[in-house]
Amino acid sequence: MAVNDPIADMLTRIRNGLMARHETISIPASRTKIGISELLKKEGFIRDFQVTSNDSLEKKIRLEMAYLESNEPAIIGLRRVSRPGLRVYVQKGEIPRVFGGLGIAILSTSQGLMTGREAKKQGVGGELLCHVW
Repeated sequence: MAVNDPIADMLTRIRNGLMARHETISIPASRTKIGISELLKKEGFIRDFQVTSNDSLEKKIRLEMAYLESNEPAIIGLRRVSRPGLRVYVQKGEIPRVFGGLGIAILSTSQGLMTGREAKKQGVGGELLCHVW
């Protein structure tokens, strides 16, 4: 089944998996989704991820979800910002702080995917893909 917005599909699968308290979540792979997974791991929102390839041609990303001691998920919320019907671009001075600095904004810049904090530091703007907190 073709998905119109693969990033929104990824965020929805993560959200559903967290509500069901799954340890791992499997999603179809793409370069953008692998980049988002790397940022989520680096920021501590997931424990780890692997890109797996079975006998079919489709690669999958297996995310290991992070939970706190109280069995609460490390990810409280995910929100898609830019979408196929309405692209949202921000300049370096317009990059938002998410959840008072506790969350991250994920941007697609000319230098690749990065968090809002990294983009501000490097002085670049780009497409605001999503917020994670």
